[in-house]
Amino acid sequence: MRSYFGLILILLIVTGCQVGGQQDEGEGQLVWSDEFDYQGQPNSNLWDYSIGDGCPTLCGWGNNELQYYTSNNKNIRVADGKLIIEAHKENVNGKSYSSARINSKNKGDWKYGTIEVKAKLPEGRGTWPAIWMLPTNWSYGGWPKSGEIDIMEHVGYDQGNIHGTVHTEAYNHLLGTQKGDSIELASASEKFHIYSVNWSPEKIDFLVDGEVYNTFTNDETGSAAWPFDQPFYLIMNIAVGGNWGGKHGIDDSIWPQHMEIDYVRVYQKAEKQNNNY
Repeated sequence: MRSYFGLILILLIVTGCQVGGQQDEGEGQLVWSDEFDYQGQPNSNLWDYSIGDGCPTLCGWGNNELQYYTSNNKNIRVADGKLIIEAHKENVNGKSYSSARINSKNKGDWKYGTIEVKAKLPEGRGTWPAIWMLPTNWSYGGWPKSGEIDIMEHVGYDQGNIHGTVHTEAYNHLLGTQKGDSIELASASEKFHIYSVNWSPEKIDFLVDGEVYNTFTNDETGSAAWPFDQPFYLIMNIAVGGNWGGKHGIDDSIWPQHMEIDYVRVYQKAEKQNNNY
């Protein structure tokens, strides 16, 4: 029995496997992160805020959303090792709700890599949390020509259904051609889960807890289909209502609602680390 067990171990080592399962190919090296191991406001070396309601250019941020984004401690703060983004029902500058939207533009911008966020989501009809990415330089023109990567979206009227989507000039929701898929995650608002993308020149994989549920492949027909050869930055927010989040109305009894983020981590393989710009 001993020699037989030893032979198994040798085979596992030779084939690159571990006793618990197949060895991961690897995400690359950690190049950017926030562990939220501090108190107060988010680290200003890593994050900026979007403030307001998007007016005058994109009122309601282009989606008829009902919140006003602030940088107030009530709406966004770091406490007990977590980033808290919290939406409240209150009148702020003509809007009926307050919330927060944070971004890493010009402080965390990447072309290719693994971007992962460990988060616990809000719940309730009218909530619309998102973890997503926009292009830093808009190399191919305004939205949707330069692309959008939605790592995670969740609408409260469809509890536990996680969406991962890309938008491009050829594939976007205005045309009804957006490329996305979803995965059921019943505990999305009860437990922390890891939402991530693995982004390479060939494809973008969307994952929850390491499980791929959507893949968008570069068909090499040009930027209208694949504008994802330029740096993007990360955004995290809770919207209220809007064209999608408010499709079935808003439950005014649920507020406040918050999204908790345990960490944000970005990995790149060595050959990609000098290609962020």
